Amino acid sequence: MFEDGVPIFTQLAEAIEADILRGTYPEGAQVPSLNELAVFHRINPATANRAVAQLVDRGVLIKRRGIGMFVADGARQLIADERRKLLVERYVNPLLAEARALGLSEQDLITLITKEATP
Repeated sequence: MFEDGVPIFTQLAEAIEADILRGTYPEGAQVPSLNELAVFHRINPATANRAVAQLVDRGVLIKRRGIGMFVADGARQLIADERRKLLVERYVNPLLAEARALGLSEQDLITLITKEATP
């Protein structure tokens, strides 16, 4: 599951986020414990803790002392908003810049995207 070059805790946090977006863990649902995550992914519990702490700090997960970790209300929307922003920064803005450099109009770009998106 894990790729070289990206910290394991970051990849684990992203995997949990993806599960939240897909509905595997809906808002209010309990997520696996640190020990469960560590065993399942065969990683150090401290690494799992770092991933979960990152999600808690961002308001994606909440800790309920003595009970566990739960998906926070609004977490799905928070993740979706953050990912949309990254999508624009990483892909849309560079795509628009390249289209302008090639002299493509907005309609030309829409036509290209529609053509590629159609099976």
